[in-house]
Amino acid sequence: MVTNYIKNFIKKIKSKKIIVGIVGLGYVGLPLAKAFSEKKIKVMGFDLDRKKILKLKSGKSYLNYYSNTVIQKMRKNGFEAFNAFKNINRVDVIVICLPTPLKKNLSPEMKFIKNSMKTIAPYLKKGQAISLESTTYPGTSKEILLPYLSKFKVGKDFFLIYSPEREDPGNKLFPITKVPKVLGGYTTKCRKIGSKIYSLLKIKIVEVSSLEIAEFTKLLENIYRSVNIGMINEIKKLTLKMNLNIFEIIKAAKTKPFGFQAFYPGPGYGGHCIPIDPFYLTWLAKRYNFNTKFIKLSGKVNNEIPISIVKTLRHRIKDFKNKKILILGVAYKKNVDDLRESPALKIIQLLIKYNIKFDFMDPYIKIIQTRNIKSIYKAKKINYKNLKSYSISLLVTDHDWFDYKKILKNSNLILDCRGKFAFSKNPKIIQV
Repeated sequence: MVTNYIKNFIKKIKSKKIIVGIVGLGYVGLPLAKAFSEKKIKVMGFDLDRKKILKLKSGKSYLNYYSNTVIQKMRKNGFEAFNAFKNINRVDVIVICLPTPLKKNLSPEMKFIKNSMKTIAPYLKKGQAISLESTTYPGTSKEILLPYLSKFKVGKDFFLIYSPEREDPGNKLFPITKVPKVLGGYTTKCRKIGSKIYSLLKIKIVEVSSLEIAEFTKLLENIYRSVNIGMINEIKKLTLKMNLNIFEIIKAAKTKPFGFQAFYPGPGYGGHCIPIDPFYLTWLAKRYNFNTKFIKLSGKVNNEIPISIVKTLRHRIKDFKNKKILILGVAYKKNVDDLRESPALKIIQLLIKYNIKFDFMDPYIKIIQTRNIKSIYKAKKINYKNLKSYSISLLVTDHDWFDYKKILKNSNLILDCRGKFAFSKNPKIIQV
């Protein structure tokens, strides 16, 4: 008797007896696990980080925007977390949410996905589906995942899907279930299965014709942001020279109901997406003898912003012998505890280079120690009166948690990288 795997899969989805396995429980994987769990779908999470697994098993959260109660509710709905990948054979769909960083030569680092596939391959079985959500270059699903599925008839007894994550950490207005899901499949039947799986989240599905189209779509979204952030950061540098308020200009421009979308300048770009993803396409384009000029230029402009900030800081205070500055916020964006690729790290590296003493305050990040910053720096307790003891307060990340009235009152001089004080006439505020 020939098993109809497609029919069986759809039957499981309709009865909500499907089990979802999520590989990688970080800023993408855990919210996805939460979303499925809230729909009463059985979820099994997998991660090599034992600390994460132990926290989840004890009902504790490691993301600042999820309370322990969120994790406890997930566990009540049947959520389980594992280090052992042998349990992959218990799930129906495997969703891969792993990082894809860049190597030093700006080529994609795919070892996390490759190692994961190598680990789970022995436990894969007929009737399962794999969905890759990691941001990557067009062709990844076929080049890296497909070879591990050679023992199956993909599209008949196993299903390969690519559906890029669109997670915006800490954004309460746009959780996973409020953002349409782009989805491509290796075959039409793979796409159909993928659509049925994600439809369990009551989410709008945007089906595209191939895996490569879905992979490219995610890159286009991030390249669009990178180029526009680079453009507005460059424009800000010009407006500062012209003594014009870029934030007032943006405020006026965005009243146009068509043809304009507001992007805002900052201390550079950060996070896993914008500083990294566009260069996947730059790397891939070389195969086609094509030069991605806009991507390279936006990267150059955005990477120069921290240098410009420190240059302004050094110009304001030429002798730092007995002086110290305070960095307000080091996360790559406000209201999250995510330090990945934060422009604050680049600023800190430059401060160290020029022997400028500094402290930092951040309600979400307690310690800084990275590959490029060898010393350990611990966050100072937030006491606004202490700002008076610093020569400069450098506002890098504009967390809502901060009391900006107290920052303004107690600071000797504020270098505002985010435009939080853009409309203030106070002479102690300097836009950078």
